[in-house]
Amino acid sequence: MKNSSLRLMVAAICLAIVMATLAGAVYALTRAGVEAEVSASLSLPDALRTTDAGFKSVTAPRQFAFPEDHGPHPDYALEWWYFTGNLDTHDSRHFGYELTFFRVGITSGEFDRTSDWAARQMYTAHFALTDVQDEDFYAFERYSRDALGLAGAASSPTTPFRVWLEDWSVAATGDDTLPMRLYAASAGVGIDLTLRDGKGVVLNGEGGLSRKGFSHGEASYYYSLTRLPTDGTITLNGQTFAVSGLSWLDREWSSTQLSTEHEGWDWFSMQLSDGRDIMYGVLRPHDVNGRALHLGTVIETDGSYASIDGKHIRLDVLDWWESPNGGTYPSRWRFRMSDDGSASDPSGDSLDIVITPYISDQELDTIVRYWEGAVRIEGTSASEPISGSGYVELTGYAD
Repeated sequence: MKNSSLRLMVAAICLAIVMATLAGAVYALTRAGVEAEVSASLSLPDALRTTDAGFKSVTAPRQFAFPEDHGPHPDYALEWWYFTGNLDTHDSRHFGYELTFFRVGITSGEFDRTSDWAARQMYTAHFALTDVQDEDFYAFERYSRDALGLAGAASSPTTPFRVWLEDWSVAATGDDTLPMRLYAASAGVGIDLTLRDGKGVVLNGEGGLSRKGFSHGEASYYYSLTRLPTDGTITLNGQTFAVSGLSWLDREWSSTQLSTEHEGWDWFSMQLSDGRDIMYGVLRPHDVNGRALHLGTVIETDGSYASIDGKHIRLDVLDWWESPNGGTYPSRWRFRMSDDGSASDPSGDSLDIVITPYISDQELDTIVRYWEGAVRIEGTSASEPISGSGYVELTGYAD
């Protein structure tokens, strides 16, 4: 679930690249840098359950340290920097965006290659833009290796934060991590955005340890920056739009995640008009007799936060969308959250909202096909009107 930690999708994509590279099956993935349209042909659950045993596992809480933890963690097999946001022009034209960088470790063993092309890491990136007015969705992906400066990540007390894949990048604009600049462009579609500090770091799960299964090691380290004031420009079809709004950053790393009990996740990020933010995700079992795994965090206006779980939440699917590529996704939801844990009793709900995609088709047809899109929020909180925007990620609904 953007899901507490290593998004299934992220892990799947990264592992897909590794498997393809090591097997020599897809030469394009080993070139200096490739921007490609790749039809999905990989099963998400299968891709997530194979890692090099030499990488570290996430088994216990840790002490986070910043700015170092904004940078890479090469002792773990999988990692991502996941940015999403909802932005408006001065005349209320609405856009959503996603810019995500994934790192995957190729090997944890001895490494004695001396070639300048040799690399221990592979990187992939996804860039997507939702144009609500014209009901258009644009999505792109790139791949490269951590060699010759083609892709990489860095952050330390003496090295400014940066993650890049060729000219797609996120980088600190000064000595501190924030503000940071996001840049990506392809085929006449682009973003150039500055993100500023909002509420600070949120440690999801058990002090940043986010469980992705019921067995030892099925977990990731997961933190978020949930409300980042954003401004900049969007380029689309020869036009440039000045925009402003809010972004969200999810950070996770691990070496394994999806258990054999689960097939995918539904993940929600919500930025509400009353100043609160909510992250909620559920790992779906294969059938109704299986055990779902829930993860959630409520972030208050002052930046304080607390975990929530399935006892506090009732999530009902109100509509479905059938992909022209195959597969059917939930496409509208009613989300109810109670203060006392009695989510089955609607009369006790302190939050009762409907979550609706800005447009139905926000599916990325990458190595692993998934739906990731901008959503609008309307409803009530303590019987008072509330609204907002957010992002939803749906994995495991299509191979």
